[in-house]
Amino acid sequence: MTQRSQPKQPSAAGGSKSKQIKLVLLGESGVGKSSIALRYVRGEFNENGEATIGAAFLTKTVNVRGQSVKFDIWDTAGQERYHSLAPMYYRGAPAAIIVYDVTSTSSFTRAQAWIKELLQQANSQMVICLAGNKADMASEKRAVSREEGKDHADEHGLLFTETSAKTGLNVEDMFINLAAKIVATTMSPGNDIEENVRLEESGRKKKMDVVSTVKHSYCDINIVLKILILALMFITLIIHFWKVISDLALFFPKTNAE
Repeated sequence: MTQRSQPKQPSAAGGSKSKQIKLVLLGESGVGKSSIALRYVRGEFNENGEATIGAAFLTKTVNVRGQSVKFDIWDTAGQERYHSLAPMYYRGAPAAIIVYDVTSTSSFTRAQAWIKELLQQANSQMVICLAGNKADMASEKRAVSREEGKDHADEHGLLFTETSAKTGLNVEDMFINLAAKIVATTMSPGNDIEENVRLEESGRKKKMDVVSTVKHSYCDINIVLKILILALMFITLIIHFWKVISDLALFFPKTNAE
């Protein structure tokens, strides 16, 4: 008797339409980037957290609009001496959270500089959220108003929220809103954010290769011109020297004859 084959169950990846998204956390040292990541991923808060050295890596999955989005979260160091490493983390990333401290105007100024850098250097498809952290301290020590933060975010087309890693205020919602924006962008016809990021990075690399080739060609031409100029100078010097020798040769015989 022939056994009836059992229907195959859809795989977890296929059924959930899993999407892996690289997300980078940027901001001045001490604004609470690591605390936000820790609160979101583990639901914890460390009052005596140490400054991040280099970068830390965490992951968490969230379900949005029927899609499973796995965030690969890169928590970068905020100290200025690590700034040169930042492009290595945000280049090619589809998402970023720029964090400032609502009790610190200098951290907000630094956040604005990060926004400018990402808009100039990162891919144009990146979904960015500006987050004013330490909202639990706002009633006593607020230095940056909510309106200032939101206006700056709106000016550049960014998401905006105020969070508290200590209490958990808006932390979960911030990541969900980011995921929803990414999914919505991806679902738009012909607007696959990850594919667009790859294409843009590839295009940037090709452009750099072309510029590099042009520079090399320009350098080669310069070298040839310099060699020709040196050769002409050398020939001119030889001719001048030969003329001097000839003049001396004519002068000395005449002197001896006398």
